[in-house]
Amino acid sequence: MVRLTRAQQQERTRGAVLAAAREEFGERGYADAKVDRIAERAELTRGAVYSNFPSKRALYLAVLVDSIERSEVPEAPSPTGLAEATGAFARSWLDRLPLTGDTPADGSLRLLSLAGVFDDEPGRTALAQVTRLEALLLALALESLGSAGSPGSPGSPESRLPRHPRCVRLAELVLTLLNGAGHLADTAPGFADPFDVARACEHLAGLDLADTWDPPHLPFVAPAQPVQDLWEPPAELPDQITGHRVGFDADGVIAVLGAGRLEAAEEAVRAARPGDRITVAVVTSDPAEIGRLVRLRVGDLTGCLRRVFAPDTRPGLRLVLDDHATIASAIGLPDTGDATEAAVRVQAGKIVARAGGRGAAHAVATAGR
Repeated sequence: MVRLTRAQQQERTRGAVLAAAREEFGERGYADAKVDRIAERAELTRGAVYSNFPSKRALYLAVLVDSIERSEVPEAPSPTGLAEATGAFARSWLDRLPLTGDTPADGSLRLLSLAGVFDDEPGRTALAQVTRLEALLLALALESLGSAGSPGSPGSPESRLPRHPRCVRLAELVLTLLNGAGHLADTAPGFADPFDVARACEHLAGLDLADTWDPPHLPFVAPAQPVQDLWEPPAELPDQITGHRVGFDADGVIAVLGAGRLEAAEEAVRAARPGDRITVAVVTSDPAEIGRLVRLRVGDLTGCLRRVFAPDTRPGLRLVLDDHATIASAIGLPDTGDATEAAVRVQAGKIVARAGGRGAAHAVATAGR
C-alpha cells in the first residue's frame, strides 16, 4: 500500500472537492448550491471542504479558475489592424456563450458568470477595478500592433510597452459590449447573435473616441523619495499574462497595488522610460475570494489574448499575484490590503526610488527624469 504524503493527501482532497463542487454548481447554480451536498458528493465531511475553501463563494471561484487553467490555449498569429484584432478578440471571448442543450446552471458556469456572487461593497469595488485592469491589458495588446522595431530586444517585455494612440476607451467599449452579451445569454438565452456582436466590435475600432491620457491628480503627486536600499529579490512567481514564472532581479519598476487600486497600473505603464521593465504585484486582504476573483478575470482575459495576439504583441508589463505578500515585504511594506498603492525602482541591485499612496507608481516611474 502506497502511503500518501500530507501534501499529496491535501491535493487529492482539494481535487475531490472541486469535482464535486463543479457537479453541484452545474446542476443547481451558485445560489441554490449547498456546501453540505458538495461534501456528500465528495464523500468528505463539511469540515474537510471548509479546510480547503473558507466559503461557498471561494469554492465557486476556485471552480471557475480551475476551468480556465485547464483549457488549452492555441497560439495564433497577430492580426494586423484594430478592426481585425477587436473582431478576433470578440470571437474568442464569445466562445463561452452557452450551447444548445446547456442547463441554466451549467450555462452560467460556461459563461464564468458572477451574477449574484459579489453583492458586497469590497467585492463590487474589486470587480470594477479588475475590469479596468482587463481594459488596460486589452488596450496594450491593441496599441502594440505594428510596433515592431520599437526600443528593446525583439520579443522582450520592454519592446512591447505601449505606443500611441491610446486604446483604453476602445477596449472598455469592447468589454462593455461583450459582457452585456454574456449577461443576456445568462438571463435571456438566444437573444443576441454572437456573429453580430463580433462584427459590432470590429466597427467600434473605427470610432474616434478622442482617447487621451491626462489624469487630473498626477500634477499633484509628490516626487518619489531617492534612496539607496539593498534589494533582495523574492522568489519567482507566475506571470499571469504569459503563464511563465518570472524573477525580480532585473532593473525596473515594481508597483504593489491592492485589489481596490488596480487602475493605477496604467500610471506606471504610461510613465515608463524606454527599456523599463514594469511589474505589477497585486495584493489583497482576502486571497481566497478577492484574490481568486482577480486570478479568474485576468486569467480569462489573457487566455483570450493568447488566442488572438502573437507573443511579441501582447502586453509588455508583468502581472503577478502576491497572495503571500512576498514582494510587498521585499520592498518594505509591513501591511497590505485592498487600498495598497506603493512602488519602487530597482537599479543595479538596489532600490533607488520609492513612493507610497496615490500616484506612487507614476512617481517612481518618472523618478530621476
